[in-house]
Amino acid sequence: MTNKLPPKQVTRDDIDAYLKERGETVLLMDGFDEALIGFSQRMNEPLLAVYSYQVMVDVCVFRDGMSYEEAEEYIEYNCIGAWVGEQTPIIVQDFLR
Repeated sequence: MTNKLPPKQVTRDDIDAYLKERGETVLLMDGFDEALIGFSQRMNEPLLAVYSYQVMVDVCVFRDGMSYEEAEEYIEYNCIGAWVGEQTPIIVQDFLR
C-alpha cells in the first residue's frame, strides 16, 4: 500500500517567496507556473528556472484549448525559440516519465 500525497500546487507567490528568501532573481515564464520543476545553476552562472516541456504542452491543451500539435508548435516557437538573455529559462524534454 502506498501512502502518496498529491503534489502541492505551487503558486507564483510561493515561487517569489522562495527566491526572495534566498536573495535570488530569476526570469520566470508567465502562465506556466504549473510546469516549473525547479532551478539550475552552473559555477559562476545565473540561477535559471527549469520547466517541463510536457507539462507546458498539457497547460496549453487543457487551459487554452489547443490541440497537442498546436501546443507543441506554440512552445517550440514562443518558448524554446525565444532568447531573452542569459537568464532564459531551461525547458526540459522529460520523455522518460
